[in-house]
Amino acid sequence: MKPLDTLGRPLQALRISVTDRCNFRCGYCMPRDAFGPDHPFLAREALLSFEEITRLARIFTGLGVAKVRLTGGEPLLRRELPVLVKMLAEVPGLEDLALTTNGVLLPELAADLRAAGLRRLTVSLDTLRPDRFQTLSDTDLSLSRVLAGLDAARAAGFTTLKLNCVLQRGVNEDEILDLAGFAREQGHTLRFIEFMDVGTTNGWRLASVVPATEIHQLLNARWPLEPLPSPAGSVASEWRYRDGRGEVGLIASVTAPFCRGCDRARLSADGHLYTCLFASEGLDLKGFLRSGHGDADLAALLAAQWKRRDDRYSELRRADTPGLPKIEMSHIGG
Repeated sequence: MKPLDTLGRPLQALRISVTDRCNFRCGYCMPRDAFGPDHPFLAREALLSFEEITRLARIFTGLGVAKVRLTGGEPLLRRELPVLVKMLAEVPGLEDLALTTNGVLLPELAADLRAAGLRRLTVSLDTLRPDRFQTLSDTDLSLSRVLAGLDAARAAGFTTLKLNCVLQRGVNEDEILDLAGFAREQGHTLRFIEFMDVGTTNGWRLASVVPATEIHQLLNARWPLEPLPSPAGSVASEWRYRDGRGEVGLIASVTAPFCRGCDRARLSADGHLYTCLFASEGLDLKGFLRSGHGDADLAALLAAQWKRRDDRYSELRRADTPGLPKIEMSHIGG
């Protein structure tokens, strides 16, 4: 029987972080003052192997997971990632295999990822201004590399790409229409994400959040929108442009929490299971795996952990919650 948590939520989606490393230092995820040259990133032997990840994915699908998304850090930094994609694509019962990336390495990897069985790609894009890109990503890598990655993905057969944009007041909210216009012209689906208080190092303030209602008003005034039905477990409210030029999504995790519909578990690169993006502690699955337990024991452990789940951080968010200990987003993906 598929497990339900204490609020009756099923386990249907799994995010797998394959590395805690990234080639960007975005302030809302891995600010350089907290993730500098001396930061102790995971050693290779501390990471789950491809075989371990695939084994866990098979067990999770037996518990009801139908969707897996690969994340990081930056997942394309994990060596031979297309090999893992091929292994996961062959897992029975896994209906949807996706990946979120900053896009810089897509020119080299998009075709191999597609050939290996990856079907969906999401690329982070917070600005279309080259100088602002350098500032926000805090890297010497260029915006042109990301745009080339989008072109490479399309050429590889990823016909519909999703773009994720984290908006911050006074930082990039002046580009809402520019980013939406770019996505409309290119045939991509853009999702605007409210700046979240994930982890403890990103300097989150409620005043920095650009509410989804404000974004909707701005977009609707320029290009009238109509609502789309949201699939079960979706974190975004989805809208279609009335002129037929595509769709846009709004993720209002701060101003309109969707905890009651959350069906996601998260697996960190070092093999810990987290049942919420804002969790402070994870269950050490790697230790359980490497101590010789069988699949039935692992399935029972996972089911029991999910049945105990009562997470609803975003619904309970208060002025004092940013100071509470939380796992960093770079450790378990967004």
